Amino acid sequence: MTFEECRLRPLRNSDFDRVLELERELFGAGAWTYGMLADELGGLGRWYVVAEPVVRDAAGAQPVVGYAGLWFDGDVAQIMTIGVDPGHQRHGIGRQLLDALIDRARTLRAQAVLLEVRVDNVAALRLYERFGFERLGVRKRYYQPEDKDAYTMRLDLSADRDRAAQPDGSGDPADDAA
Repeated sequence: MTFEECRLRPLRNSDFDRVLELERELFGAGAWTYGMLADELGGLGRWYVVAEPVVRDAAGAQPVVGYAGLWFDGDVAQIMTIGVDPGHQRHGIGRQLLDALIDRARTLRAQAVLLEVRVDNVAALRLYERFGFERLGVRKRYYQPEDKDAYTMRLDLSADRDRAAQPDGSGDPADDAA
């Protein structure tokens, strides 16, 4: 499967079982429960998407192979989760999900995007750094129950706003009112 062979769509209640299955596989004891996922999705400012193959499998299904979520508080966006089925990793799905979350943050006019990632998740760290995220610090024993540390990371989107307000008038925020 390649990057182009997956499409993103909003997460639906019917996706919960598959997302929880992936959560347990990816995050083990620290995985979300059904109730936690339902509460998270019901929270204000939440936006979740799933990735599914464009091509149906042998049984005619299009199983969810990835999911991601963003929380926006009116100022800063925070990536809540990104998960990709281990059998579909390294095919660009994580990049596609991350790109969608950043695009959503830009649409919401967030000043920045924040996230936490385990310090030992080298692949995720490389992905986030390629997108321009900077490490801010370490949160000790953030991931429970494993007592794993996490880097806090930030992607500054204020430069996007600066470019949008250029004196030539292109991208002027007032254009959005028309």
